[in-house]
Amino acid sequence: MRYTILMHYSEETGESIGEETIAAGREAFAAYTAALEQAGVLIGAEVLAPSELTTTLRMVDGELRVQDGPFADTKEQLGGTVVIDVPDLDAAIEWARQAPPIHWGAVEVRPGATYTVEGVWTPNQ
Repeated sequence: MRYTILMHYSEETGESIGEETIAAGREAFAAYTAALEQAGVLIGAEVLAPSELTTTLRMVDGELRVQDGPFADTKEQLGGTVVIDVPDLDAAIEWARQAPPIHWGAVEVRPGATYTVEGVWTPNQ
């Protein structure tokens, strides 16, 4: 069963949190993804660029609207995702509990409904 771990946290600049904190965060993420990889459950992971670089698209009355910036104007933003393949929700929660952002934000676990394999949509089981 595939689960996506969504990591939400306040966006900070390098100046506001400092190089030591950034280095510690990189080390924590490297250790976390290495553990996922070693366990054979990691499908993919990505830390996202700051939300100020987001472009949001919508269709309004049949017309494409392109907006600079994120869809939601909130203090916490989606900062990254990890997709894992584990037997059940309990296993997904255990891996999510180990995600570094649990210490400075919120970590969400969401089961996938379908995913693609070589361009074909496949039910998540």
